[in-house]
Amino acid sequence: MPASGTNTYPRPDHSALQLPCGDQNCQRYFKTAAGRTKHRLSAHPTIPQPVPGSNQHREDDIPHADDVPFIAGDQFEVPRQSSPLPDVNVEFFGPGNHLYRNYHKDLDGRPCDNNGTFLPPGTPPSPPVARPADDWTPFRNRTEFETAEFLYTREQMSGPQIDTLLDLWAATLVQYNDHPPFANHRDLYRTIDSSELGDVPWQSFSVKYCGDKPDINVPPWMDGSYEVWFRDPRDVIRNMLANLLYANEMDYCPYREYASATDERQWKDFMSADWAWDQADEISKDPDTVGATFVPVILGSDKTTVSVGTGNNAYYPLYLSIGNVRNNVRRAHRDAVAVIGFLAMPKTTRAYSEDPRFQKFRRQLFHSSLSKILQTLKPGMTKPEVARFGDGHFRRVIYGLGPYIADYEEQVLLGCIVKRWCARCLAPRLNLDQDALDRCREHVDALVEEGTLLGIWDDYGIVGDLVPFTNDFPRADINQLIAPDLLHQLIKGAFKDHLVDWVEDYLILTHGKREGIIAAVASFSGLRRFPEGRGFKQWTGDDSKALMKVYLPAIEGHVPLDMVRAFRALLEFCYLVRHNIITEKTLVEIRDALARFHHYREVFRDAGVVSTFSLPRQHSLKHYVQLIRLFGAPNGLCSSITETKHIKAVKEPWRRSSRFNALGQMLRTNQRLDKLAALRADFTKRNMLNGTCLSALLAALRGRGRYSGCQQCTCKRKRAKTVSALAVELNIAHLPNLLRQFLFEQIHPDDPRDLSKVPEFHFPGYDGRISVFNSASSRFYSPSDLSGIGGMRTEYIRACPQWRNEYARNDCVFVNTNPELEGMRGFDVARVLCFFSFNFQGITYPCAVIWWFDTIGDSPDDDTRMWVVRPAYHANHAPHISIIHVDSIYRAAHLIPIYGARSVSYDLKYYQSYDTFRAYYVNKYADHHAFEIAF
Repeated sequence: MPASGTNTYPRPDHSALQLPCGDQNCQRYFKTAAGRTKHRLSAHPTIPQPVPGSNQHREDDIPHADDVPFIAGDQFEVPRQSSPLPDVNVEFFGPGNHLYRNYHKDLDGRPCDNNGTFLPPGTPPSPPVARPADDWTPFRNRTEFETAEFLYTREQMSGPQIDTLLDLWAATLVQYNDHPPFANHRDLYRTIDSSELGDVPWQSFSVKYCGDKPDINVPPWMDGSYEVWFRDPRDVIRNMLANLLYANEMDYCPYREYASATDERQWKDFMSADWAWDQADEISKDPDTVGATFVPVILGSDKTTVSVGTGNNAYYPLYLSIGNVRNNVRRAHRDAVAVIGFLAMPKTTRAYSEDPRFQKFRRQLFHSSLSKILQTLKPGMTKPEVARFGDGHFRRVIYGLGPYIADYEEQVLLGCIVKRWCARCLAPRLNLDQDALDRCREHVDALVEEGTLLGIWDDYGIVGDLVPFTNDFPRADINQLIAPDLLHQLIKGAFKDHLVDWVEDYLILTHGKREGIIAAVASFSGLRRFPEGRGFKQWTGDDSKALMKVYLPAIEGHVPLDMVRAFRALLEFCYLVRHNIITEKTLVEIRDALARFHHYREVFRDAGVVSTFSLPRQHSLKHYVQLIRLFGAPNGLCSSITETKHIKAVKEPWRRSSRFNALGQMLRTNQRLDKLAALRADFTKRNMLNGTCLSALLAALRGRGRYSGCQQCTCKRKRAKTVSALAVELNIAHLPNLLRQFLFEQIHPDDPRDLSKVPEFHFPGYDGRISVFNSASSRFYSPSDLSGIGGMRTEYIRACPQWRNEYARNDCVFVNTNPELEGMRGFDVARVLCFFSFNFQGITYPCAVIWWFDTIGDSPDDDTRMWVVRPAYHANHAPHISIIHVDSIYRAAHLIPIYGARSVSYDLKYYQSYDTFRAYYVNKYADHHAFEIAF
């Protein structure tokens, strides 16, 4: 041990180096040039042209006639709306005039002044109230704001810890007669609270049971008082409409979008679908509404537990969004989803928990609470009001209750139906796949009026003595507002809880459990691994999504082929409905996949694994085509949006509370978070947050001649510096010859000769320095995946000898070998052994050393519909290795071994996967973009 007070290494000073990105639209700053270079390559690359046909499926893929010979061709015809429609505003949309839109001619979102008078076309918005460029109110400067945001929003630091940090900060400043930004945590909290931006105060009301009570032994729940907390939804919506950060990602008018060349319609964001258009038709019958902006109110609710070990710690949040913001904004939670209430959850003793009166009270309390919370919106549902939008314009707005995001249990409560019935249609619970009419408010009201409560309970699954909250609002029918739910209906429901469990039951009956296979799957960017198989207790939505990507090859060879085909059909259905843009052709594919799934799932019944398919969540798949037409792409209305919001709105605020009367503290936390988010949006719009806090200060000091800059430290690299050294490192003796061949191809790209026919003395030589890299970034358009702004996604391809200081990692890639062909016919698969670059005759060549894979056959596997590849070898059994330009790499590829019927040893590690098996599937289910290109 070193002596106390001595230094074992030289202590560096804090570096104030701030290197700007250099891109005119980027405000990032960096500490090192290497960090800036890595950012430029990933965030601002030269985007390659998309591979032709990469977003299209071949005609012979849909339908798969060999799979479903019993489906007639006319069943795949999707009725098409004639285009263009009469009396619509038609405009080309997007670059190249490849798309056009029919906009609603009446509710067209015209700008107006603050009195509601429409402005002439082209009138610019009224300028905002002028404020000084250094007005950081309620903070004194940028440092104060960014400190408050860092401590409260990002780090969620507790009050005592904030005080400790400020004391340490003060200790470094006291000798300069200066002080930290805040006196203590109370000063920080009061400063945030003093802001008026984003301030929507919390309110509450109490609810009591008002029905008949027994004379004696009154149940405790009848005397209880139940408190509901909420924020005015009208004020929350107006804040969303005025949000500056997504002003350009908001639709002011319902529209229908078509391909210019074919008139094929496509559905994407909420306002592109039929429900918003139909509502606009109904609203515009009132001439006073013409020219207004329709604002659909999207709601969602779900109980959540913040702690299972410390008593009653469950909460019932209510969320709100608006249909005008686009799906990518809603999915990204860019303040477009807000918690507006915490609903009451009545509880009672076990003796009364099954009492029908208590059950009815609890259900009706839910609906009555929603009706009370939403009352401030009701006047604006029939009479337009003026609101300011993020683009600076005022518009007349009219509200309407839109789809409700909920899992099945919540849908039962919302629809006032009996469990195991469908909330959208009248299909009988014992045969849910029977064709049936949709539920509607008029039909329910007629049944309640003419029938008996017991009769409509048994025959229609209706709880007739409940009144849904939508009955209190115009143009609202809860049965027609149930949104599709990808997470609980497809991923957790039909896939995980149904098919995966059925396969496991089958394997137990025939082979015993088999879990080691998915533990052997190789790493892939964004892919969750299962090091112990799938045998763990608590499943999350992310776990189920990850299992979908690797499960199909794991069961092949161990279950009947029809089970494999049933899985494949369901996976294709899931990936198709998850598309960000859904065309009429996609709807045909969705129907085809569903028909094949219904056909092949019968194998589970024949095997004695399951006795019925009358399962509500699986039945919901029948409604997806209709729901896509009504509400647009389902990924904008998934319950994963509200479940993710649980973390920020409920769980994290609870964790930072004192746990005593936690709800009040959670409400205050949410209010402060909203204020900080609103302040950031305001400061960003005023260009006050360009660069970093440090870079802004350094720029100001340079302007006054008080700062000259600092030096950047250099780091030593440990990889090979020459081609010969790299050949030794990779154990590829002929690597220098491969480099000479690569240079010949680069210098003579039009030479038709095969390299084996070219004399060796024609190959240029190179023995200079090289730079070796452990990874490369690929950036591509993938809107259906979790991606950045505009659907661009960046992924890293690894080729490093020691990944995370444990093992070598060499990812696989798609190499673009024939751009004229579609899908996998235009790609080859390779494994990257190394990335390096060098300069030859003034030109820098970024390269990859790869090991090719051979594609087996000229079509995908018949059962899994995945292509099969194997490592490529020369005639002398040497690996087929080449050097290619990195520009020929399209993106990363994921391969799953073909396990066969043999068991996989538990000693096999996932990082040994690519070195162990003889053949692999090209995993088109690795993500949604792979599904769109690896066909």
